[in-house]
Amino acid sequence: MQTPSKSNPPQWTILSLLQWTADYFKTHRVESPRAGAEILLAETLGCDRIDLYVRFDQPLNEAELARFKGAVKRRVQGEPVAYITGKQGFWTLDLAVRESVLIPRPETETLVETALALLPADAAAAPRRVLDLGTGSGAIILALAAERPGHRYVASDRSPDALRQAQQNAGPSGVAFFCGDWFHPLRPGAAPFDLILSNPPYIPTKDIDGLQVEVRAYEPRLALDGGRDGLSSLRRLIREAPERLRACGHLLLEIGCDQGPAVKAIIGETGAYDPPVIKKDDAGRDRAALARKRAK
Repeated sequence: MQTPSKSNPPQWTILSLLQWTADYFKTHRVESPRAGAEILLAETLGCDRIDLYVRFDQPLNEAELARFKGAVKRRVQGEPVAYITGKQGFWTLDLAVRESVLIPRPETETLVETALALLPADAAAAPRRVLDLGTGSGAIILALAAERPGHRYVASDRSPDALRQAQQNAGPSGVAFFCGDWFHPLRPGAAPFDLILSNPPYIPTKDIDGLQVEVRAYEPRLALDGGRDGLSSLRRLIREAPERLRACGHLLLEIGCDQGPAVKAIIGETGAYDPPVIKKDDAGRDRAALARKRAK
């Protein structure tokens, strides 16, 4: 975006900026160039993306151009759009996000869909107790609380910064939060849960440096690194969850697309669950493992 001369300043309209920015992103191999340009420009102007095409011939003033130029520069350097705008859509929610939390992804909605099938729409007769471990932005638990109000929702994260972000997103949802490492803060003998779910870190340590720059350089490593084989957190959750689940309660975990067989084997080794079910995401890839605790 060249600096215009005072004698002949170009008129940067919404449409010309979108076209220029999309081409600029393409030359720098930025993912989803047109969508990224639209989201950043809409955020700069404080409007919806559809409004850009209603107002396509509107010129931008100097302050708007400066803000947009700054956003474009950050995107070209690899910063995710969600961190630049400070928000990300998930399910029916518009969540605030920053670099302390993993950016919610569409495939994680597989957990929401699976969990909703386990939670009665009418919570008055028998409200369920639901625990979300490693909640990050709060995306999963807040989607459930919005769709199935009246149940008892609890969420945790070991990152205080992430927990503050989740609490900000929660508003008056009624979700209770605590800070700590997985099950550790829960006192012995505490009331068991009907559903425990988590999107834990599951990327093998050696694979992280090979991820796209948007992920490896900006998203929290704590939320990505699943240890040597990617299964460290999954293994711990599977082994420790039975003590916190009611008989016939469910454990629901997001997994990597190639981890289904290994996760099923870990679940089977405990002897605490019925045979698990692997759920697929909209792209047909393994995405979640659902296991029911055996009845006593």
